[in-house]
Amino acid sequence: MPSKNAKTPKTVLFVVFPQVKLLDIAGPLQVFSDANDEIENCYEVVVASSGGGDTPTDTVLPVATRALEDCRALVIDTLIISGGEGAYAASQNPDLLDCIRYLAARSRRVGSVCTGAYVLSATGLLEGRRVVTHWNDCAQLQSDFPHICVEMDPIYINDGCFWSSAGVTAGIDMALAMVAEDCGKHVSLALARSLVAYMVRPGGQSQFSAVLTNQSKDTMGQFDELHTWIENNLASRISVEKLATIAKMSARNFSRVYKCRTGQSPAKAVETMRVDAARRLLEGSGLPVKTIALKTGFGDEERMRRALHRSLHVSPNEYRERFNSSN
Repeated sequence: MPSKNAKTPKTVLFVVFPQVKLLDIAGPLQVFSDANDEIENCYEVVVASSGGGDTPTDTVLPVATRALEDCRALVIDTLIISGGEGAYAASQNPDLLDCIRYLAARSRRVGSVCTGAYVLSATGLLEGRRVVTHWNDCAQLQSDFPHICVEMDPIYINDGCFWSSAGVTAGIDMALAMVAEDCGKHVSLALARSLVAYMVRPGGQSQFSAVLTNQSKDTMGQFDELHTWIENNLASRISVEKLATIAKMSARNFSRVYKCRTGQSPAKAVETMRVDAARRLLEGSGLPVKTIALKTGFGDEERMRRALHRSLHVSPNEYRERFNSSN
C-alpha cells in the first residue's frame, strides 16, 4: 500500500540523445516510476533531449522528450545520462555538455548508464573519479579520458555524488541502489521482486558470471551442456574423469581440448564456478560460511577461503561484510 504521507517528489531527469539505447532509459526509469507504488509521490521522472520532441532510439520506438534547455528551472534531485551508440556523437556536442554541466551543478546526485559515461566524462566532471561502463567500452573510455579511473569489473560505482553503471541491465541495479539510498533497502527489494529481478546486486559484483565467461571463451559451444551440468552439481565431487565421461571423451583428450577451447584447465573452470556460486550465497543469504563451503563443493571453509583469496583477494567474511544485501 502506498504511504498516506504525501510529500514533494524528487525529480529524476534522464538526458537522452538520438540513437540512445532504449533499455538504458526504460530499465532505470521503470524502477523510479514503480517506486511511486511503494511510496506515494516519491519521484517525478522527466526525460529530456536537446530541442525536445520525439527522439529516435536504437529500436523502432522513439522516446517523447522535453526540451533539455527548458529543464534549467527544475529542482533536480538525480540527473542520469543514458547510453547507446549516440553517446559518442553526444559527447562531442558542446551545447549539450554545457547544459549537462549546468544541471549537474544543481543536482544532488548525477549518474550515467552504460556509454552515458562517455558524455558525462566529456563534461570534465568525473576527473579523478572511479567510473564504469560496459566492459566492451572500458579500454576506449580510459584511453579517451586518462584523468578518470575506469574499472572494468563492477556493475555500478558510487563515487561521491557521481554514479556510473555498466551495460544495459546494470542501470536497473544502479537505480535500485539509488532507491535504497533514498527510501530504504526494503523498498528496493520490493521493487526487485516486482520487476522479477534475480536479486538486488551490489555494485561491486562483477559484470561477468563464470558460466557466461566460459561460454564466451568456448565460441563453438562444445562444452555448453557440460558447463550447465557443473553449475547444477557443484556440491558433488567433480573429477576430470567424470567431466570427460559427460563430454564423451577420454580424460586425456578432454583436458587437452577443453584447455584449447576455453584457455583454462577443467579444474580451474570448476573452481571459478564454485567461487561464483559462493559469492552469490555470501551476497544474498545468511548461511554460515561452513554451509556455503559445503553447498558449493569446497568441502570446508579453508579450501573456500583459499579459492576466494586467489580469485578475489579477500576472505569469505570480508566479502560478505562488503557485499551482503542484508548489511
